[in-house]
Amino acid sequence: HVRLVESGGGLVQAGGSLRLSCVASGSIFSIKAMAWYRQAPGKQRELVAEITNGGDTEYANSVKGRFTISRDNAKNTMNLQMNNLKLEDTAVYYCYAESLVAGTYPQEVDDFWGQGTQVTVSS
Repeated sequence: HVRLVESGGGLVQAGGSLRLSCVASGSIFSIKAMAWYRQAPGKQRELVAEITNGGDTEYANSVKGRFTISRDNAKNTMNLQMNNLKLEDTAVYYCYAESLVAGTYPQEVDDFWGQGTQVTVSS
């Protein structure tokens, strides 16, 4: 089992910056990839950015050039640096981890989610 705890959300003016962090604990050795998702009111949860164990990253088109995802494996932490925030970035941001289930064939994966952290961008 993997436990994820987010921090760093808050209220910021448009054009400002925030840094989200997610600390993983538990069976962290089984984590294959981690990601940030977000969900705005009345909308579906969407992928913001993903990072693999190898450091490969992917971003939603809406955040490319503004957000940067990173991992600090020594601290079991994933971060999301958000710059030039826009009103439409307002959402609850969730930390996600994809974990390999040991001893399964075909390989099975488990999904783990944090509790979410609110990001509100004001004009």
